Amino acid sequence: MPTGTTDVSRVIHAPREAVYDALTNPEKRVKWLAPDNMKGVIHSFDLRVGGTYRMSLTYQDVEQSMGGKTTADTDTFTGRFDEIIPNEKVVETILFEADDPKFAGEMVMTWRLKDVDGGTEIGVLTEGIPEGIKPEDNAEGSQMSLRNLAALLEQ
Repeated sequence: MPTGTTDVSRVIHAPREAVYDALTNPEKRVKWLAPDNMKGVIHSFDLRVGGTYRMSLTYQDVEQSMGGKTTADTDTFTGRFDEIIPNEKVVETILFEADDPKFAGEMVMTWRLKDVDGGTEIGVLTEGIPEGIKPEDNAEGSQMSLRNLAALLEQ
């Protein structure tokens, strides 16, 4: 049963349009979404309400990984875009490909963008985190992703 919720945010020193583009462009998304110890691959990407994407995140060092949900070193998941408000909000539902029921169920991620002094605040509310994922680990991974996004856009 999904159990957890996290909400993290960060100010990115870039215009909101650039942050939105990095969120919705598969070539850019794959560069920043994976946490520090993982590498991402986007298998498909259809950006529209009701559209889906499929992505894998693979641990670079299996010895230091927490174990993948799909295989020993990989998390593969499908996302569905439920709401898209350009330059403001993207809501997506995530379903992990996993045999372990601890990772079953739909997890909803709501990305929020707003102008702030010096750039854009991006927040991600994650709801319905599967019981196999500790909320604090999800929050840490989300913070890593946002740091990667800042590094990409603040060059």
